[in-house]
Amino acid sequence: MFALCLGLMVMPSAQAQETSTTPNQLIGTAQGFLEWAVEDYLQRSAIEARHEISINSIDSRLRLAYCDTGLDAALESPVEPIGRVTVRVSCTGSAPWTVFVPGQVKFFRNVVVTTQPLKRLAVVGPEQVALAERDIGLIKQGYITSVDQVVGKKLTRPTVMDQVLSPSFLDEAEVIHKGDQVVISARSGVIDVRMPGEALADGARGQQIRVRNQRSERVVKARVTGPGQVEVDM
Repeated sequence: MFALCLGLMVMPSAQAQETSTTPNQLIGTAQGFLEWAVEDYLQRSAIEARHEISINSIDSRLRLAYCDTGLDAALESPVEPIGRVTVRVSCTGSAPWTVFVPGQVKFFRNVVVTTQPLKRLAVVGPEQVALAERDIGLIKQGYITSVDQVVGKKLTRPTVMDQVLSPSFLDEAEVIHKGDQVVISARSGVIDVRMPGEALADGARGQQIRVRNQRSERVVKARVTGPGQVEVDM
């Protein structure tokens, strides 16, 4: 949990200040604490993001006892300073009290979005995606920050235009399809044997599929290594 003693001492320039802590002082304490908490979070997460912090208004009629030890602030919820947050502002002095101040922290990053509606099972092309700035606190399913990680992948569900693509939207696209002519490779040390084959199923890179050796007519399981290329263990 984030916690920080800001050491805010209220200067007794007026009677109200001598006897009370004002809403503006609560807001300033919460704002300063969140600025610190955000910088700490960004450093720990090793991410670059633009951020905006806002504190909800507090009833101007609220008056709390003057804090003679300075104000403490801690993040009450959530665990990290993202989205809707609550800051616990408290005084542990001669007249202790605690107030919960709500606010919001927005983080903006460039994430991959679609530039047009796409169908399920479509293979993503470079012209169909782009980077756009979004508030990542509102993206619940995750996001991707590199177009290269998306292009060539297959969609697991349909998308609308300007859809943020999360990892769950993507799967490896098949580079071999049932009926394709393939080269079956078998390696062992310096020995490299190649033979013609026929794919009996679709397969993405790294997947195992059934292929027929066209010389022996034997059906074997092989790992897809690329378009038209499979490999079996010797």
